[in-house]
Amino acid sequence: MAETKEIEVLKKALVLEKQGRAFYKRVSEDSESEAVSRLFSIMAEEEGKHIDFLSKQFANFSAEGEFLQQGQEGGDQTAVQEILSSEIRGQISAASYEAAAISAAIEMENRAISVYRGRAEASDDPREQKLYNWLAQWETEHLKFLAQINDELLEEVWYESSFWPF
Repeated sequence: MAETKEIEVLKKALVLEKQGRAFYKRVSEDSESEAVSRLFSIMAEEEGKHIDFLSKQFANFSAEGEFLQQGQEGGDQTAVQEILSSEIRGQISAASYEAAAISAAIEMENRAISVYRGRAEASDDPREQKLYNWLAQWETEHLKFLAQINDELLEEVWYESSFWPF
């Protein structure tokens, strides 16, 4: 069977999610900050949910030639929001390993969003569009959390270094 664009994108999506999960697990294990470790542990779990979901879609599409109907389940946004607190900012600095990991995670999330949105726009299949729009939205939530932390860390560095122009 020749590989279709749908299969190609599902494979790419699975690889992106597996890379994300591996990265997040590693940061969680290596971080000296308990709050950052918890944050990245939750992010790894979220990527695991994406992997499970995409694996089911891949198996069904490979066998049946169509995407599964999916619900609107999402991530545990409440748990992640609880971690986004002064606790994280108090435990890391903008020049730390954890801050660099947050920057790298932002790029990973942006890449996944780009792949998912691109495929949703290119597809004529309503189920495939729904799948990739849903994944793009879930990854966008991850990106928002990470960007918020990153912005606050950068602001802290600017303040401490007297970079403010006023």
